[in-house]
Parts: sequence; structure tokens; C-alpha cells
Amino acid sequence: MKHFRLFMALAAVALTSGCAAPRASTASDPLESFNRGVYQFNDAVDKAIAKPVAQGYDAVMPVPGKMMVSNFFSNLDDVIVTANDLLQLKFNQAASDGSRFLFNSTFGVFGLLDVTSRLEKHDEDFGQTLGYWGIGSGPYIVLPILGPSTLRDGVGLYADSRPSKLRRVSHMRTRNQLYITKAISRRAELLEQEKVLDEAVIDRYAFIRDAYLLRRQSLVHDGNPPRQKYDEYDEEEDIEQKPAPIPATPSSKLEQAPTIRPVSLETKPALPTVGPQTSADDQSSFDSPRRNILKVWVAQQDAIR
Repeated sequence: MKHFRLFMALAAVALTSGCAAPRASTASDPLESFNRGVYQFNDAVDKAIAKPVAQGYDAVMPVPGKMMVSNFFSNLDDVIVTANDLLQLKFNQAASDGSRFLFNSTFGVFGLLDVTSRLEKHDEDFGQTLGYWGIGSGPYIVLPILGPSTLRDGVGLYADSRPSKLRRVSHMRTRNQLYITKAISRRAELLEQEKVLDEAVIDRYAFIRDAYLLRRQSLVHDGNPPRQKYDEYDEEEDIEQKPAPIPATPSSKLEQAPTIRPVSLETKPALPTVGPQTSADDQSSFDSPRRNILKVWVAQQDAIR
């Protein structure tokens, strides 16, 4: 189960910091008024509790300790990733992610050490699986505490929580402590990326929403989402790029049109007859510009051929 999805969505900042965020779409956020209220509640909880605790954790915990905690929960997530690999018929990924979990859980001391760093780690969940099989994302929803989501991803979040290893811990206090530790670790990992929002973003809600939707679309299509058209901007672009139609020429005109024959540069075409009133100097002055025009015409015919 992915806690504090509000903060996890900020990870998209690292992926989109080099390009502008997509324009907001009212069609994808019909519940914007409600969502903004929930966002403000989540933001208040974050500033009052989650962020200070994460800052304290980041300051006190040594780097090797933070890496082992992150590796431990990441290894547990590989179980969910492997299951969704299989549901999406990605058998090579399933073999890779399953091997990661097997070797890290044994040789890596319950996942505290990442001994399979050479194997690529994938990011798959049931929300992506639904999208893989053609189910739309539905409206954008901000969940209390959990943060950004959609109707499809909310269903996927619940489905992924069922086989979670943390959920199967019978001792309630231990289970809750594991959930809280995971949330604090994830929140601490986003402290640096959050600075981009504080420095560059005016409407944090809109930016987080657009970054989340963009990132989820990229994950569903494995980093190659289909190109989206944006109303009048793309229409104008299509009009500019579309070549002008070539008018049809009647066959009768084609038959009457004179045949253009190539002219050899070695053979100088006959000049009009110069009358007795034309001197030799006039003839040379007339011949020079005509020769230049001839060269340009021949060059154009060569380019056409």
C-alpha cells in the first residue's frame, strides 16, 4: 500500500523539471473544488506533522541506515510489481523482478541490502495493469492523506494492498509502525525535490495534478505515451504543415503545352538576327545578360530533373 501519495507525486518533478507541465484539463478534474479542499487538508497535515518528522529522520538517520530502510520496503514492493508484470503479460520483467525479490530476501538479509542492483527495477501496479488493458483513468481525485489519484488508480491502490506483505503482519502495533516508517522514509526522499515546487511553482495544486497525470500516463505506456492534441494550437500547426493542394490541369492544356527540352551548355543557342543598325559593342552587351539568363534557366531544369 502506497501511503502519502501526495508526496510521491512530487517525484514527477524530477522527471518533468526540464519541460513545461501540460495544460490543466477541466475534463480530467471535474471535482476540482472538492479536490482543492482535500489538498489543503493534506498540505496542512504535511506541514504540521509529516514534513517535520521526515526532516528529523533525515537529519538523525545515517545514510547507510536510510538506504537499508528504503531497500527493505522497496523489496516488499517487488512482490506487487511481479504480480502486475504477470497480469500485463510482461514475462521478462516478471522474471527480473521476481529474481530481485528472491535474492534480496535471502542473500540481501530480508531486503536490507540490494544485491541485485544490476537487474533493472520496474514500477508496476494494478492501476497500470487496468490501463494496460484499456481502462481509462477516470476523474482526478485527491484522497485524504494518500493524496493524488484517479478513479482507476484508487481501485488499483486498494487491489495492491490486499496481497501486501505488510498487511499480513498479524501484530497490529508492529504493522502500524511499519506503515509509518515506510511513509516517513518516502517523505524524506522527497525533501530535495520539493524545493523545486517552492521556488518555481505558483499554483502547487495544479502543478501536482498535471505532473501526476503526466507521470501515470507515461507509466501505463512504459515511457512512450501517445501524443495528445491540444485544441486550436495543434489545429493551427496542422494547417501550417499541410501542403497546399496542386490544382488539376486539364488534359487539353497538357496536350497544347510546349515540350521543354534540355539545353546543352556546350551548344550556344542562336541569337536573334542583328540588323545593320546594331554595332558589335551593342551585340556583346546584349549577349552577356542573355547568357546569364540561359545559365540560370539550365540550372533550374537540372534541379527539376
